[in-house]
Amino acid sequence: MPSRFNVGMVAGVFPATVLVLYLRMVGDSSSDTGNYIRESANGAASAFARLPYGQTFFKKPTGRCSNGLLIIDYIAIASGLAFIDPNRKTLVKVDFKNGDNFATAGATALPDFVLKPKNISLPLTSTSLDVQLDFMFTHFNSICRIDCIELLKNSLFMVGDIGANDYSFALLQGKTIKETTSLIPDVVYEVQKTIRRVIEYGAVGIVVPGIFPLGCLPNHLTKFGTNNAAAYDQYQCLKYLNDLSITHNQQLQRAIEEVKKENPKVTIVYGDFYNAYMALLRNAQRLRFDVKNLQKACCGIGGKYNFDFKRTCGSHGVPVCADPNRYISWDGINLTQQAYRIISQLLVRQILPELNCNA
Repeated sequence: MPSRFNVGMVAGVFPATVLVLYLRMVGDSSSDTGNYIRESANGAASAFARLPYGQTFFKKPTGRCSNGLLIIDYIAIASGLAFIDPNRKTLVKVDFKNGDNFATAGATALPDFVLKPKNISLPLTSTSLDVQLDFMFTHFNSICRIDCIELLKNSLFMVGDIGANDYSFALLQGKTIKETTSLIPDVVYEVQKTIRRVIEYGAVGIVVPGIFPLGCLPNHLTKFGTNNAAAYDQYQCLKYLNDLSITHNQQLQRAIEEVKKENPKVTIVYGDFYNAYMALLRNAQRLRFDVKNLQKACCGIGGKYNFDFKRTCGSHGVPVCADPNRYISWDGINLTQQAYRIISQLLVRQILPELNCNA
């Protein structure tokens, strides 16, 4: 996929501009600001609810699956907003201040009743994309009733990124690449259906991110690594897994174009997470990442990629690297605050013109 990103666009701070008045979010761990750790006892007991998660910025765990801030946090900063609280934090006394976040770590695009017959289990949550939307609309109906549509005109909806877990769970549970690739049309349709639903509810500005290159993540490199050098690209990512991400993203962009044609007055922007991530690898030295550890997890233990499925980040005795800012991967699955910061800067620069905003 050709890159639309020039690392020279990355500045020390975000452009001083207000993108939107409110942010509305659904998605998975790359966007979850604390919903998963609040939705069940399993979430509350998870590693995401304890240090070292959150250590860099908050100095305490918040439920974010990183050492600090996420992309959604940086978009809030760029919009002049406070951080968006998880909506599981309170479901009673809530208003439209800043926005709403229904994203949940481990969430899939496809619901469990679609995945389970395919023998794909959901290890963290069954709060899939449609469930998050139901929560969102119930929430809206409870607080704004008649005037929801008018209020939502000033909102930017972030639909995802989502879908990576559908593919990752399938692969890690023994599905072949062919079987996993066959999920793409259904996953993309689920995202497209979500876009249509939020438009029906009044959304006029929507960002729909693609997914990251799955073949660059330490957990996948650990599980599917091979001695065949031809299986890797120049950045030592597994090409066939990156091809899966590329196919998803291409189909997603076509689905977005279909909805755009149906709704010419609605602004729908594709967020190019894939090429933003690849820009980190391509410009790693300039961005001060440790070029010797680009594919290693900062928080992790063992093996070539510092990742062990049985002893993951947050487990007893699992160390954290001395300087997370030098790493792209935080825990082998999710990224560091520094990686999210740069990706979000690139993303904001990309989407500003398409949202008719001025940098």
